[in-house]
Amino acid sequence: MTLQKKDAVEVFAAGEKGRGLRTTKEMQAGEVVFTEASFAAVVFDSLYLQVCHNCFRRQANPHRCAQCKFAYYCDRTCQRAAWDEHKLECAAIRQQGRAPSENVRLAARTLWRMQRHTSKVSDGQLTTLDLLEDHISDMAPEDLKELQVDVQKFLEYWPRKSKQFGVEYISHIFGVIKCNGFTVSDQKGLQAVGVGIFPNLCLVNHDCWPNCTVILNHGNQTALDAALHSQRRIELRALGNIAEGEELTVSYVDFLNVSKDRQQLLKQQYYFHCKCEHCSKGIKDDLMMAVKEKDGKKPSAELVKEVTDFSVQKLAKIEEARTAGNFHEVIKICHECLEKQEPVLADTHLYLLRVLRIASEVLSYLQIFQEAAEYARRMMEGYRKLYHPNNAQLGMATMRAGVIHWHAGLIEAGHGMICKAYAILMITHGPHHPMTKDLESMRTQTEMELRLFKENEHVYHSMREAVLSSKPIGGGKVQ
Repeated sequence: MTLQKKDAVEVFAAGEKGRGLRTTKEMQAGEVVFTEASFAAVVFDSLYLQVCHNCFRRQANPHRCAQCKFAYYCDRTCQRAAWDEHKLECAAIRQQGRAPSENVRLAARTLWRMQRHTSKVSDGQLTTLDLLEDHISDMAPEDLKELQVDVQKFLEYWPRKSKQFGVEYISHIFGVIKCNGFTVSDQKGLQAVGVGIFPNLCLVNHDCWPNCTVILNHGNQTALDAALHSQRRIELRALGNIAEGEELTVSYVDFLNVSKDRQQLLKQQYYFHCKCEHCSKGIKDDLMMAVKEKDGKKPSAELVKEVTDFSVQKLAKIEEARTAGNFHEVIKICHECLEKQEPVLADTHLYLLRVLRIASEVLSYLQIFQEAAEYARRMMEGYRKLYHPNNAQLGMATMRAGVIHWHAGLIEAGHGMICKAYAILMITHGPHHPMTKDLESMRTQTEMELRLFKENEHVYHSMREAVLSSKPIGGGKVQ
């Protein structure tokens, strides 16, 4: 049964999954299926001092709201653009004396917008918040307890002069936020900085091997028109060719977990049992848990268990040291772990890949680039065997690996990885996203350096050393 249409998509009854979205025309890889601005969104509690509450860009010296002293903005342009949304929040924060949690603030912003426009604000919105699933009846006791605390905090925060809502409806909104809230990233897409509600996106069902990806693309932040200045919006982009009438899907979780772990995570967070093909058939589970073979023989089950148990313990220790900022200890534990893993676990084993990822990131942070590059290279070889070829996380990981190789002076490998990352991000992010533009600049720079390297390796390395040491090359002469 078709319920409603928008551009190239329509709502349809998707069996036991409830409602879903499908295409009304063929789509090509990288094509934008639809865009959607947030119904409501807030900055995370932990980042409220560092991120603009209007456009969600990170700012070194943001401009603070003089009234509530809680909201921060890029400048007065952003502040003016946000005032219609912030003014009731501003008064409520002043009345209470402090800002409540991000969940309470998001629920309040949602209900204030519904108070102004109802739960459907445009013809392009395919569903109302009233119709979105809250899964309250499926929640575990501890989740219900958290929800009830949020409702109580909301009632303390919500102004008496605003339209009053019943506890049951407020609970529904909190349930919708828990199950459908979408993480909002900063302008580069590198860090999660907030959470928002996107009603149309909520209709897109999950698949562990999806045909679409969701990217935050905040629009034109330099526009003089205030209406265009805040575009907290997502783009749903096709990862490959999609046939007319095919259901649109995205992945709610990272694919790099075995099927049963992804299913468990989806059940805990989204209250459904995933029956997608990759979960039902355990596709790639064997690679994610693969062991090394030598002369056609695999290590014993006892040895494999010993190494995997050791890996789990060490990964926990690594996380403790990383959280404490003890990065040299992180590298020490990574070395111990790799020494134990390498003779036993295959290059696609999840535990090996996790250690390689952390080691490459931390070594890069410590500017030990040669070793970081080797670990990044091995990690990428495993990733490419596991991820969808147009997976956004694969693209970002490839970009980081390319940059590490570039810093290590491995210009050929670095340029190759940056080119591969650019090809992926052109599909997942599009040509106008800030990350794609940054990658284009990197690609141009590394291409120029690669030409110099191929013409004269000695000159290339001499120039590189001079730049790194900020010293002139001996009299400007090349020996």
